[in-house]
Amino acid sequence: MRRRLIQSTLAVVLVVIAVFGVSLVIVETRTISNSAQERVDLEAARLASIVDSRLLGAGSVDAEVLSGQLTQERYAVIRIPGKPAIEVGSRPDGDVIRGDARGEEGESVVVEEPRSSVTREVGRTFLIIALVALLAVIAAVLLAIRQANRLASPLTDLAETAERLGSGDPRPRHKRYGVPELDRVADVLDASAERIARMLTAERRLAADASHQLRTPLTALSMRLEEITLTDDPDTVKDEATIALTQVERLTDVVERLLTNSRDPRTGSAVTFDLDEVIQQQLAEWRPAYRSAGRAIVSSGKRHLRAVGTPGAVAQVLAALIENSLMHGGGTVALRTRVTGNQAVIEVTDEGSGVPADLGARIFERAISGRNSTGIGLAVARDLAEADGGRLEMLQAQPPVFGLFLSRTAPSKRPATDDEPTVR
Repeated sequence: MRRRLIQSTLAVVLVVIAVFGVSLVIVETRTISNSAQERVDLEAARLASIVDSRLLGAGSVDAEVLSGQLTQERYAVIRIPGKPAIEVGSRPDGDVIRGDARGEEGESVVVEEPRSSVTREVGRTFLIIALVALLAVIAAVLLAIRQANRLASPLTDLAETAERLGSGDPRPRHKRYGVPELDRVADVLDASAERIARMLTAERRLAADASHQLRTPLTALSMRLEEITLTDDPDTVKDEATIALTQVERLTDVVERLLTNSRDPRTGSAVTFDLDEVIQQQLAEWRPAYRSAGRAIVSSGKRHLRAVGTPGAVAQVLAALIENSLMHGGGTVALRTRVTGNQAVIEVTDEGSGVPADLGARIFERAISGRNSTGIGLAVARDLAEADGGRLEMLQAQPPVFGLFLSRTAPSKRPATDDEPTVR
């Protein structure tokens, strides 16, 4: 592209120089020739006036007197009636420029100048024009190179940006070039890079969330299937199979919720449901794991509470809190239910050392963990709670108390209030 820009610019300059340069040479040649002819005519008229003044003054007219009046390289012939012709200077060879004049006493004066003087002056003019044209060509080449670099370098940068996007590097460059059209392309590429970055982030987040959220249900389902394989009691097999089917439904709900949140985190399918059912389901599911760890999980508080939300999402939030207590807490884990204003609250607490002071409010941020865990569970739990119009808060750090706040009234009937949580 650079070569084409330079060649096209140089071609335009050469055409302009050819058109105007040739015309200028022709005009200057004619001007120089006309000027030379006028000078010779003026020289002849001047010599004629000198001869007239000498004749009227009864002075002598000879070659010695007139030689000092003639310009160098010129030749003059003066013819006076009744006298021999007077020649001044050397007769030029070759082509000449001739001028003549007649005096008042009847004399005639002829002045000749070699045309080589005109040729030399035309040559000097042509040389000046050629030097100016050469300087114009050099300037045009330099300007063309500068303009080509100004246009080609941004295109190279934009091509590299597009190549980086295609190779999976979606970082925008935020570089502009001062050319509106190129800046527009750069804006589009940066916007595309940001969209691709958001898409990749959402995909990575979905994969991490799915890995984290499916791990526990799959482990529990595997334990139920092992129980089935180790027993011959039909009733036990039936009970374990029923629980396994319930867990499969939970797995399906987990996947659907993750896909829904990846598309629109605020999209929920909230309904009015019984909190006791969800809590008892979680107790039954997690009690074997706590029993294996030598710990207990219990529930207390107000019964028969109804709340607005998605049962599967609420179960996932509680599962994240219970698992967090199992991994990082200690002693008995208690699920307590209470009412504050128009909200139902489920508190999850244990007897462990609590949340370290350096974590504080960052406990819900992704990749923030007090131990060697993923740091995803609480962040996903808060997203799920907010998708149903609720919220998940850390009410107390030591001992740890986490509260899940859910509205008790459907939003279409009566707007939910945001009462401040009570810290215990």
